[in-house]
Amino acid sequence: DPNSGVIVLAATNRPDILDSALLRPGRFDRQIVVDVPDQKGREEILKVHARNKPLDRDVDLKAIAMRTPGFTGADLANLLNEGALLSARHNRKKIGNEELSEAIERLVAGPAKKGRVMSVKEKNLVAYHEAGHAVLGHILPDADPVVKVSIIGRGRAGGYTLMIPEDDRRFRYATKNEMFNEIVVSLGGRVAEEIVLGEVSTGAQNDLERASKTARKMVTEYGMSDLGPITYGRGHEEQVFLGRDISRDRNYSEEVAAKIDGEVHRIVTEAYDMATQLLTENMDKLHLLASELKEKETLEGDELEELLSDDNGAADAQSAAEDELKAESDVDSAASSGPKSEEAKSAIAAIEERLKAGKQREPGPEGAPA
Repeated sequence: DPNSGVIVLAATNRPDILDSALLRPGRFDRQIVVDVPDQKGREEILKVHARNKPLDRDVDLKAIAMRTPGFTGADLANLLNEGALLSARHNRKKIGNEELSEAIERLVAGPAKKGRVMSVKEKNLVAYHEAGHAVLGHILPDADPVVKVSIIGRGRAGGYTLMIPEDDRRFRYATKNEMFNEIVVSLGGRVAEEIVLGEVSTGAQNDLERASKTARKMVTEYGMSDLGPITYGRGHEEQVFLGRDISRDRNYSEEVAAKIDGEVHRIVTEAYDMATQLLTENMDKLHLLASELKEKETLEGDELEELLSDDNGAADAQSAAEDELKAESDVDSAASSGPKSEEAKSAIAAIEERLKAGKQREPGPEGAPA
């Protein structure tokens, strides 16, 4: 009844499965897309959820909003709730920046596995893997800024490199170069393992999945390949909702499918080659960052920025890092060679002592290992 003043509202995140009769004119004919909030929106949402929570005076909700691009309203509510729980565990009466920073990382990467003990070999592998991501993220101009690097596992990952966009633009659109560089950074961990340790591990599984997915989107959805400005597959183009990503019908031949696979392979291979070239040219930074990660486990802020800068004295650390890698390899070889004589045991002990002494060197005048 048009005179009753009753308005019917409904919400869904799966418009693709609705009966089309519901959306005819005169029924649910006005559709409003509720997107993730921008920076200003996140700040206002944080203010609402912070009304009944005690915050330290130094907590800046605007700064928190800047660090949480892509977060939904529910994510921001969880962020403050997680911060409150962490404050209670720390026996603090107010929520501080430390708790909120930890809460952000918990939501992005999962809870930290601080009690986990890693072997020397595993720590070395994870350190170089994360250093590979961080160095490429710093070098490439279109990559998101590297905020934190850690070899303390979170969730199912052995370590993580936290990169936060400077603004919300990347969540609205991205250029071809930005997407390609994203693939390069994703492959940085595996490339670092290969060129430094001479082998690759299963730790790069998620990186490879993300790189392959991004490359396929470039080809099939955004026309960013040699196949031209064409989209392949029937998605739910009329709706910018979750349902669009759930199913994408195939509307092309086997021949075209093979060409698409070829383009995806080409893009990922070119990104892998670029990652290899850049890390080889910046091997000094890679060694220095991995060395610091093995010692301190977590790097962030000014310390991380200084290590990634060009005048960090990293060249002096490269030979020391290579000596350490060789010594660790000698230990592995000696330890796996079966029964040992007293002379062999003494040799292993000497190598381990050399490794220990190398890790305890005092820093040189430029802040690099002596």
